[in-house]
Amino acid sequence: MKRISVLVVLVLIGSVVTTQLLGKSKTNLPPDKYEKIMFLVGRMLTDGHYSPQQIDDAFSKRVFDRYLTELDPEKNIFLKSDIAALRVYENKIDDELTGAPLLFFKAAGKIFTTRVEETELLYQKILTQPFVFANSEEVILDPEQFDFPLHAAEREQRWRNKLKYMTLERYAEGLALNQKTAEKDSKKGKNDLELEKEAREKVGKIMARTFDRFRNKFNEDDKFNLFINTITTTMDPHTEFMPPVDKRYFDEEMSGQFFGIGATLQYDEGNIKINSVVAGSPAYKSGQIQAGDIILKVGQGAEEPVDLTGFMTTDAVKLIRGKKDSEVRLTIRKIDGTIKVVSLIRDRIVQDEGYARSAVINEGGRKIGYIYLPDFYADFENPNGRRCFTDVANELIKLKAEGISGLVFDLRNNGGGSLYDVVQMAGLFIAEGPIVQVKDRDRPPTILKDKDRAVQYEGPLVVLVNEFSASASEIFAAAIQDYGRGVIMGSSSTYGKGTVQRNIGLDPQYGFSSTNAELGTVKLTLQKFYRVNGGSTQLKGVTPDVVIPDNMEYLKFREKDTKEALPWDQIPRTAYITWTPAYQKDSVVAQARRRISNDTLFQLISNTASYLSKQNDKIVNLQLEAYNKAQEQIKNAVKRLDSLQQGRGALQVNALQGEENRWSNDKPKQERFERWLKTLGKDIYVEQGVKTMQDMIKDIPVTAKRA
Repeated sequence: MKRISVLVVLVLIGSVVTTQLLGKSKTNLPPDKYEKIMFLVGRMLTDGHYSPQQIDDAFSKRVFDRYLTELDPEKNIFLKSDIAALRVYENKIDDELTGAPLLFFKAAGKIFTTRVEETELLYQKILTQPFVFANSEEVILDPEQFDFPLHAAEREQRWRNKLKYMTLERYAEGLALNQKTAEKDSKKGKNDLELEKEAREKVGKIMARTFDRFRNKFNEDDKFNLFINTITTTMDPHTEFMPPVDKRYFDEEMSGQFFGIGATLQYDEGNIKINSVVAGSPAYKSGQIQAGDIILKVGQGAEEPVDLTGFMTTDAVKLIRGKKDSEVRLTIRKIDGTIKVVSLIRDRIVQDEGYARSAVINEGGRKIGYIYLPDFYADFENPNGRRCFTDVANELIKLKAEGISGLVFDLRNNGGGSLYDVVQMAGLFIAEGPIVQVKDRDRPPTILKDKDRAVQYEGPLVVLVNEFSASASEIFAAAIQDYGRGVIMGSSSTYGKGTVQRNIGLDPQYGFSSTNAELGTVKLTLQKFYRVNGGSTQLKGVTPDVVIPDNMEYLKFREKDTKEALPWDQIPRTAYITWTPAYQKDSVVAQARRRISNDTLFQLISNTASYLSKQNDKIVNLQLEAYNKAQEQIKNAVKRLDSLQQGRGALQVNALQGEENRWSNDKPKQERFERWLKTLGKDIYVEQGVKTMQDMIKDIPVTAKRA
């Protein structure tokens, strides 16, 4: 019953929105595919978005500026005269969203292509001449501090500075390695001219791959998709357009399974390389694909294969995956240099390493359970597919059988996912009650509740979060905090994403009800969610009970650092009954705060994070001596951290009984699992969670252990 009630609420919310859009979408659509997408996206933003901006000339100007910056983020391809010439379109984008002919993105794309061809020749010319690093010369690396180049000469100087900086990085590294080599054998050392030439050649290879990508993997469709996404993310950062292949990839990542060949890929020096092959997969069964093979082309059945020159790993993955039982043909270069075409039939591949997993930490005569949840995954296309809340419930059953005295639940780097699953998951830890309030733009908030009085786990709980814990992670952490159910520990705040999106297909024939429309899908911001105490997590995120310094603290990537983010607000709190723990929470939190504030390692982490963040804003000196001095200061700061961290003892982390060899039939997976357990033992944040847990359980009787 609990499952049905929440699903009904979510379905009704979605139905209201699609009905509103349906009534306004059946008009005469423009004939061109791009113009159809523009028109439908414009309608969707205006009629469905939670907090739509007025689509007018001011909005158009914002999109205009952002798109040109998205095309040329380093401001070293366009000239200022190009921007001036394109200004005739800056007030036209709002008209294009309501059916006017598409002119701006095509004009910008045409100029961009021309300028890319020019800059390719430019970088090649610059790299033919050696760089001299004796004179003091500075380069500004932050493009927000300057405008597009005024003329071709300024652009050339900007490229020269960029390439010289890239060469300097590699030259300095080469000098250091050469010195070590020469100390062992003076005959093997190289002179400075050779090292500088090698450094330039390395930079040349990097730039060649970049321009290969411009040439081969940035066609008009890619430019248009970027343009549409610039429009949607100008409305808010989380409203996105996904062409069909990207939507399929999104669903696969959310469900943890897909139809493919069963090989992990790696980008290596411009090539897409097979990193490992999954046991039992089509690639494995073929006997023709091994780790180290290079994929040159991908063909869909008998169709003309696509050359992967310029492709990144994600691009290649999207081509290789497809429908079940369909054929994919790979042109591969074997390690011995031979070229072979291998035909494979796609099959279901399960990414089980991306699901919830657990371990047992033995500390102070107690067993502490640990669960890692990478995201709030769910197979939306399959009602009987894997869901994160059922997986976590199963991990809790296994951990309780181990006789754990407490639980550390790790949501660090968990970017969120299924709203339904986070409501159910919070219900595993509390008796019935509200978990989150969800509000659309025209109606009072809907309260999503756990209606099951059963509690899967009643013991002490620590939840670990960081700056990358977002959305559903924040809902969970906020509910646990508001109920007083556990102690939240982590960075000064979580990410701050307090909005809810729904995938809506651009398919007016069916009233936007499809999520896999041929024209594409919009992940549209329809709602905001609020804590049970009434506060939004938007912008502010969740502030942990115990803040643990980390090295990401001063980097600007949270929601509050995004100009287009929706504002923070609050609504009335809803009624809920707080938890009464068997320990003194205030005392436990105070102890943890004192312990961390007095910890030399965390003091150093805080100071180092502040120092390193300031280095990112500095102007870089291209003189070798000055560069090496600055790098030495950074290295010394990192060394001090490493030295302190290495001196700490490791936690004893074990696999659950019976799971020590859970992937024995797949050696790479088993090795990664064992490395994961070892890494956990050295994780200083897990260590703090365990220490806090020990404070929580010290007066609680030891749980009976399994014989």
